[in-house]
Amino acid sequence: MNTDKIYAESIANEYSVKKSSKVVQLKKLDRKVKNFPSIFAYTFGIISALIMGTGMSLCLGSISLGSTVATMAVGIVLGVVGLVGAGVNYPIYKKLLSSRKEKYAGDIIALAKEITEEENN
Repeated sequence: MNTDKIYAESIANEYSVKKSSKVVQLKKLDRKVKNFPSIFAYTFGIISALIMGTGMSLCLGSISLGSTVATMAVGIVLGVVGLVGAGVNYPIYKKLLSSRKEKYAGDIIALAKEITEEENN
């Protein structure tokens, strides 16, 4: 095979005008459903981990607020808040994902049926 020809065709395809097909629309809808819950879960998880880490640093004395007892108490509270945030992150993600699936289910199913009917004909 001529690799130059294949390379030239791949470059030409990259710059050609693309029609919006139903499969592309279906993929966009699927991404629309899944992106927000994923981004929320990552962001919330990172924030929870940072809060927990701050609490751990306060408990270990790496960060000091003056009194040792007060610093440790604040550290324990922050650590527990971070742990609770990390613990509820997955259930929140699942709830967001299921609500968005319910919201877009009709559109996705209708588009998928159109695609499968076109393939059968």
